Amino acid sequence: MTTPATTSLKWGFIGSGKMAGALVRGMIRAGTAEPGSITVSDPLEAARASLAIETGATAAVDNRVVAAASDVIVLAVKPQSMGGVLKELQPLLTNDHLVISIAAGISIDALAAGLGPEARRIVRVMPNTPALLGEGASGYCLGPAARSSDDEIVRSCLDAVGRSFCVPERLLDAVTGLSGSGPAFVYMMIEALSDGGVRVGLPRDIATALAAQTLLGAAKMVLETGLHPGQLKDQVTSPGGTTIAGLHAMERAGIRAGLMDAVQAATNRATELGRG
Repeated sequence: MTTPATTSLKWGFIGSGKMAGALVRGMIRAGTAEPGSITVSDPLEAARASLAIETGATAAVDNRVVAAASDVIVLAVKPQSMGGVLKELQPLLTNDHLVISIAAGISIDALAAGLGPEARRIVRVMPNTPALLGEGASGYCLGPAARSSDDEIVRSCLDAVGRSFCVPERLLDAVTGLSGSGPAFVYMMIEALSDGGVRVGLPRDIATALAAQTLLGAAKMVLETGLHPGQLKDQVTSPGGTTIAGLHAMERAGIRAGLMDAVQAATNRATELGRG
């Protein structure tokens, strides 16, 4: 979603790690922002310089320079560094700044407290690592002082690297448990399918490629057809055929319940870490 209102904004990234880099590259690729409208900072000179050279963004030594140069500030720092960053930014921000945090486990209330007593336009985002390839799945929530136009601004950033969904903050832990941790669950599935292919005689490289491409294709079928996964499953399942035999084996092994349990366990852990 790119409009004149979003393309005219100046963006600042505090932290220039992998996720910040993915967002910067994605926004430039999608036309959401021009390289000259983006400023990045990082305590590691090599990190900020590398991202600036690669994308054409401006590298800043000081976070205060980022704040002064930006309409939208993306906080892409580790949770343990957030307190110091908020304290540094607090006297520099106004209600004209939109602050987007991608730090895990830090609530909107905690961000607001760190940025001072005035109402702040704050958005909290939970991205995932496939954003590095432009296939991210992100959840986000708007703070109480956010403007109605802020939703469009956030989407213009997140949709440049995948798909995004607005949810209440209480559901961000569930987003973490599903799409945040989910890539690891899928990697395990790919590894297991590859092992199965090797077990029945396929070379490892072919088995892994077949497994990964099969999950990729199946995911695209769900997203692009709009059909329920159960309906797509039934389309592959012939009476008395190979697929139903395999599905029966999966049900006996409790695969479905295991995946549901994994999402619940990851969600519960996200909640525990947030409280900590």
